Amino acid sequence: MDPMPDIPATFRSEQPARVVRVLSDDGTLDPRHDPRLSESEVLEIYRWMVTTRQLDERLVALQRQGRIGFHVGSLGEEAAIIGAAFAMRTRDWLFPCYREFGAALMRGLPLQTFVDNMFGNANDTVRGRQMPNHSTHRASGWASVSSPVGTQITQAVGFSWGAKIDGKDVASLVYFGDGATSSTDFHSGMNFAGVFKVPVVFLCRNNGWAISVPVERQTATRTFAEKGPAYGIPGVRVDGNDVFAVVSVVREAVRRGEQGLGPTLVEAITYRMGGHSTSDDPNRYRATDELKPWAERDPLERLRHYLERRVWWDDRKEQALIADIDQRFRAAVAAAEKAPPPALETLFEDVYEKPPWHLQEQRVELLRGVRAPSSHS
Repeated sequence: MDPMPDIPATFRSEQPARVVRVLSDDGTLDPRHDPRLSESEVLEIYRWMVTTRQLDERLVALQRQGRIGFHVGSLGEEAAIIGAAFAMRTRDWLFPCYREFGAALMRGLPLQTFVDNMFGNANDTVRGRQMPNHSTHRASGWASVSSPVGTQITQAVGFSWGAKIDGKDVASLVYFGDGATSSTDFHSGMNFAGVFKVPVVFLCRNNGWAISVPVERQTATRTFAEKGPAYGIPGVRVDGNDVFAVVSVVREAVRRGEQGLGPTLVEAITYRMGGHSTSDDPNRYRATDELKPWAERDPLERLRHYLERRVWWDDRKEQALIADIDQRFRAAVAAAEKAPPPALETLFEDVYEKPPWHLQEQRVELLRGVRAPSSHS
């Protein structure tokens, strides 16, 4: 008797240690898992991957110049991030970790809104209360980023559980790193989703490091995907630097949710090529020679090789894209730096629908009080 009869054959055939790959070194696609993307779809994905990397470089430069306080990059992980978001439907919601700003932009977060958040100015949707990179955008189905590890996992499960109760076909994709699998939220979210068959795609970006803690210090299991069956959830491993494989596996996970079969745990195997953030120096705990084999598997280079092999892309188009990204980013930064800081009274907004009496009194007292010199002047 099949112990898990509701798992499609495409997932049942995958062993926990096996890795799904589609894009080969010679630029051909494995027909067993080929998502059959059109030329325009592949080009869209590539442009967003390039956009993500170009913005990463520019944001790090801004932080080093002291113009923004913090940035979390995604160097080397663009395929896992963009491919997973691309595979979701427009009505689905995404619950980010903090490294996935490129997916938010692809989903519809305006570049200016994103840059305003990086500066925490008056136009920032979270009014400067969050760290940079901690954006939110309801119109794009993009939940708010928060720094505590793993909290987005239970939030994604709760969101899709509520949608299921309301009879809505809305799934959620939750991003998290390998370190988050050690959190109680991972256990609580996986267990609840498995029991109630909540349509959630649990996307674990196994990038080798939880800040400075290597994978082998994070878990005693061979893989992260094999944790899924303990909760009654299929687990599948995918080459996280192969965007075709990521799209294929995540689409299959969404189909399972549509069919009422519940969640899927996806372990995307990739590598964090940069530091954990601009506050981290990976050279203190990571040998530089560890980067070489992963640099040779750069997700952008692999996808560009595929495009050039089909004569869909060339250097001229690449340079035109980079110039456009640079122009739009410079304009957004210029506008963000001209914007004033959030008004003082915004401290009391967006917390209660109707502010309680004591906060109303405190607001009046604060605005009447003596002001300290502004650090923005």
